[in-house]
Amino acid sequence: MTAVAGPDGGLRCPWALATEDYIAYHDTEWGRAVHGDDALYERLCLEAFQSGLSWLTILRRREGFRAAFSGFVIAEVAEFGPADAQRLLADEGIIRNRAKIEATLANAKVLAQWEPGELDALIWSHVPEPGRPAPAVISEVPAVTPESTALSKALKKAGIRFVGPTTAYALMQACGLVNDHLAACAARDPA
Repeated sequence: MTAVAGPDGGLRCPWALATEDYIAYHDTEWGRAVHGDDALYERLCLEAFQSGLSWLTILRRREGFRAAFSGFVIAEVAEFGPADAQRLLADEGIIRNRAKIEATLANAKVLAQWEPGELDALIWSHVPEPGRPAPAVISEVPAVTPESTALSKALKKAGIRFVGPTTAYALMQACGLVNDHLAACAARDPA
Protein backbone atom coordinates (compact mmCIF):
# COMPACT_ATOMS: atom_id res chain seq x y z
CA MET A 1 0.00 0.00 0.00
CA THR A 2 1.33 3.41 -0.97
CA ALA A 3 0.66 6.87 0.46
CA VAL A 4 -3.04 7.72 0.73
CA ALA A 5 -4.85 11.06 0.68
CA GLY A 6 -6.00 12.19 4.11
CA PRO A 7 -9.01 14.31 5.03
CA ASP A 8 -7.15 17.44 3.95
CA GLY A 9 -6.10 15.87 0.63
CA GLY A 10 -2.45 15.53 1.69
CA LEU A 11 -0.75 12.21 1.03
CA ARG A 12 0.23 10.27 4.14
CA CYS A 13 1.50 6.89 5.18
CA PRO A 14 -1.63 4.68 5.27
CA TRP A 15 -1.31 3.78 8.97
CA ALA A 16 -1.64 7.45 9.88
CA LEU A 17 -5.21 7.68 8.61
CA ALA A 18 -6.68 5.22 11.10
CA THR A 19 -7.48 7.92 13.68
CA GLU A 20 -7.02 11.64 14.26
CA ASP A 21 -4.54 10.75 17.01
CA TYR A 22 -2.37 9.00 14.45
CA ILE A 23 -2.65 11.85 11.94
CA ALA A 24 -1.35 14.36 14.49
CA TYR A 25 1.45 12.04 15.64
CA HIS A 26 2.44 11.16 12.07
CA ASP A 27 2.42 14.75 10.84
CA THR A 28 4.23 16.40 13.76
CA GLU A 29 6.38 13.82 15.57
CA TRP A 30 7.08 10.49 13.91
CA GLY A 31 10.37 10.53 12.06
CA ARG A 32 11.42 13.92 13.45
CA ALA A 33 14.75 14.16 15.27
CA VAL A 34 14.54 13.79 19.05
CA HIS A 35 17.56 14.68 21.18
CA GLY A 36 18.17 14.90 24.91
CA ASP A 37 18.54 12.08 27.40
CA ASP A 38 15.17 12.56 29.11
CA ALA A 39 13.29 12.85 25.80
CA LEU A 40 14.98 9.73 24.45
CA TYR A 41 14.36 7.89 27.73
CA GLU A 42 10.66 8.69 27.37
CA ARG A 43 10.56 7.32 23.82
CA LEU A 44 12.56 4.25 24.86
CA CYS A 45 10.09 3.57 27.68
CA LEU A 46 7.01 4.15 25.55
CA GLU A 47 8.32 1.84 22.82
CA ALA A 48 8.95 -0.84 25.45
CA PHE A 49 5.42 -0.43 26.82
CA GLN A 50 4.07 -0.68 23.27
CA SER A 51 5.64 -4.11 22.76
CA GLY A 52 2.76 -6.47 21.98
CA LEU A 53 0.20 -3.67 21.89
CA SER A 54 -1.10 -1.07 19.47
CA TRP A 55 0.85 2.19 19.37
CA LEU A 56 -2.53 3.92 19.60
CA THR A 57 -2.97 2.42 23.08
CA ILE A 58 0.28 4.05 24.17
CA LEU A 59 -0.35 7.31 22.36
CA ARG A 60 -3.71 7.78 24.05
CA ARG A 61 -2.17 7.12 27.48
CA ARG A 62 0.93 9.20 26.91
CA GLU A 63 -0.07 11.96 29.33
CA GLY A 64 -0.88 9.32 31.94
CA PHE A 65 2.59 7.85 31.46
CA ARG A 66 4.18 11.28 31.78
CA ALA A 67 2.30 11.97 35.00
CA ALA A 68 3.07 8.54 36.46
CA PHE A 69 6.79 8.66 35.59
CA SER A 70 7.57 12.28 36.59
CA GLY A 71 7.72 13.50 33.02
CA PHE A 72 10.36 10.84 32.30
CA VAL A 73 13.04 12.89 34.02
CA ILE A 74 15.69 10.22 34.47
CA ALA A 75 17.04 11.59 37.76
CA GLU A 76 13.55 11.61 39.29
CA VAL A 77 12.49 8.16 38.09
CA ALA A 78 15.82 6.75 39.30
CA GLU A 79 14.72 7.69 42.84
CA PHE A 80 11.50 5.64 42.62
CA GLY A 81 11.33 2.81 45.12
CA PRO A 82 9.11 -0.19 45.90
CA ALA A 83 6.16 2.00 46.94
CA ASP A 84 6.32 3.78 43.59
CA ALA A 85 6.38 0.45 41.77
CA GLN A 86 3.21 -0.58 43.63
CA ARG A 87 1.61 2.78 42.83
CA LEU A 88 2.41 2.30 39.15
CA LEU A 89 0.94 -1.20 39.12
CA ALA A 90 -2.35 0.31 40.32
CA ASP A 91 -2.29 3.33 37.96
CA GLU A 92 -5.09 2.98 35.41
CA GLY A 93 -3.59 5.78 33.31
CA ILE A 94 -0.74 3.55 32.12
CA ILE A 95 -0.17 -0.05 31.01
CA ARG A 96 0.11 -1.99 34.25
CA ASN A 97 2.63 -4.59 33.17
CA ARG A 98 5.00 -5.51 35.99
CA ALA A 99 7.94 -6.44 33.73
CA LYS A 100 7.67 -3.21 31.73
CA ILE A 101 7.32 -1.06 34.85
CA GLU A 102 10.30 -2.77 36.49
CA ALA A 103 12.37 -2.29 33.32
CA THR A 104 11.44 1.41 33.19
CA LEU A 105 12.57 1.91 36.78
CA ALA A 106 15.72 -0.19 36.40
CA ASN A 107 16.65 1.64 33.19
CA ALA A 108 16.35 5.01 34.95
CA LYS A 109 18.69 3.80 37.69
CA VAL A 110 21.25 2.75 35.06
CA LEU A 111 20.91 5.95 33.04
CA ALA A 112 21.19 8.16 36.12
CA GLN A 113 24.78 6.94 36.40
CA TRP A 114 25.66 8.03 32.86
CA GLU A 115 27.20 11.33 31.88
CA PRO A 116 24.78 13.94 30.48
CA GLY A 117 24.33 13.36 26.76
CA GLU A 118 25.60 9.78 26.87
CA LEU A 119 22.25 8.18 26.03
CA ASP A 120 21.73 10.66 23.20
CA ALA A 121 25.22 9.93 21.84
CA LEU A 122 24.77 6.16 22.08
CA ILE A 123 21.42 6.12 20.32
CA TRP A 124 22.43 8.59 17.60
CA SER A 125 25.65 6.67 16.92
CA HIS A 126 23.44 4.05 15.25
CA VAL A 127 22.09 6.21 12.44
CA PRO A 128 22.29 4.21 9.19
CA GLU A 129 24.57 5.34 6.39
CA PRO A 130 22.85 7.90 4.15
CA GLY A 131 21.45 6.86 0.81
CA ARG A 132 18.86 4.33 1.83
CA PRO A 133 16.01 4.70 -0.67
CA ALA A 134 12.67 5.98 0.58
CA PRO A 135 10.12 3.18 0.90
CA ALA A 136 7.46 3.43 -1.80
CA VAL A 137 5.02 1.05 -0.08
CA ILE A 138 4.49 -0.12 3.50
CA SER A 139 5.88 -3.59 2.74
CA GLU A 140 9.29 -1.97 2.10
CA VAL A 141 9.48 -0.66 5.68
CA PRO A 142 11.54 -3.11 7.76
CA ALA A 143 10.78 -4.17 11.33
CA VAL A 144 14.44 -4.82 12.14
CA THR A 145 17.69 -3.64 10.57
CA PRO A 146 21.36 -4.33 11.24
CA GLU A 147 21.53 -0.91 12.91
CA SER A 148 18.58 -1.62 15.21
CA THR A 149 20.11 -4.97 16.13
CA ALA A 150 23.41 -3.22 16.94
CA LEU A 151 21.59 -0.53 18.96
CA SER A 152 19.68 -3.18 20.89
CA LYS A 153 22.91 -5.02 21.69
CA ALA A 154 24.66 -1.81 22.76
CA LEU A 155 21.80 -0.79 25.04
CA LYS A 156 21.55 -4.27 26.57
CA LYS A 157 25.32 -4.38 27.12
CA ALA A 158 24.99 -1.08 28.97
CA GLY A 159 22.33 -2.58 31.25
CA ILE A 160 19.18 -1.30 29.55
CA ARG A 161 16.28 -3.75 29.64
CA PHE A 162 13.29 -4.46 27.39
CA VAL A 163 14.85 -3.24 24.16
CA GLY A 164 15.04 -5.89 21.49
CA PRO A 165 15.90 -5.16 17.85
CA THR A 166 12.27 -4.50 16.87
CA THR A 167 11.74 -2.09 19.77
CA ALA A 168 15.07 -0.45 18.91
CA TYR A 169 13.94 0.02 15.31
CA ALA A 170 10.61 1.51 16.38
CA LEU A 171 12.62 3.91 18.55
CA MET A 172 14.82 4.78 15.56
CA GLN A 173 11.72 5.51 13.48
CA ALA A 174 9.98 7.55 16.17
CA CYS A 175 13.09 9.61 16.97
CA GLY A 176 14.14 10.39 13.42
CA LEU A 177 17.25 8.23 13.13
CA VAL A 178 15.56 6.81 10.05
CA ASN A 179 12.90 8.34 7.83
CA ASP A 180 10.34 5.65 7.02
CA HIS A 181 7.66 8.00 5.74
CA LEU A 182 6.73 6.66 2.32
CA ALA A 183 8.28 8.38 -0.69
CA ALA A 184 4.99 10.08 -1.63
CA CYS A 185 4.09 11.06 1.95
CA ALA A 186 3.90 14.82 2.52
CA ALA A 187 5.54 14.41 5.95
CA ARG A 188 8.64 12.81 4.46
CA ASP A 189 10.23 16.17 3.68
CA PRO A 190 8.11 18.77 5.48
CA ALA A 191 8.54 22.35 4.33
